Amino acid sequence: MAESIDQLIQNMCNKADEDAFLYADKLSQIGTKEVLEKLIEILKGEDIEDAYLAVRALSQMENNQEALEPLMEIIHSPANKDKNGIFVQYLEGFDLSQKFVDILRLYLFGNFKTSFLAKNYLDYTEFDITPRVIRKAEKHWKHFQHNCNHDHTYEIKKQEVESILGDLKAMFEE
Repeated sequence: MAESIDQLIQNMCNKADEDAFLYADKLSQIGTKEVLEKLIEILKGEDIEDAYLAVRALSQMENNQEALEPLMEIIHSPANKDKNGIFVQYLEGFDLSQKFVDILRLYLFGNFKTSFLAKNYLDYTEFDITPRVIRKAEKHWKHFQHNCNHDHTYEIKKQEVESILGDLKAMFEE
């Protein structure tokens, strides 16, 4: 089995192979701890195209939560700011219930695609919210308010975030 996993990974990362997506999908179907670890390694690697294929496979795996933290690090890396939309798109395959603050940060500070996807997660994901999570979210909101242009986009985000934070605070006031 190890040889076939290594061969699938090699084929997935082969730039000349037009079936790279198929190899990524096959790896996700195998879904073992070994596959998970090897895909995380590729995700953290230097080749962005291979990382995109790795995250595709990881997002389809059943037991993939171990990959979420490395994925969030890559998404939040300043080096990937303008090319993290695909990574954010594949977050849909993970349990984001503990990642409210991370998703809010993506909404606030992300490029257009990242911000759009993050807003969708904010709207449709069931997060585990505590007063501490709200305080952290407010901290990032204040940081955003003091470090951005107060243009039309800001006004839209202001309305959205204040509504979200108001609703969350109300949960704990009852």
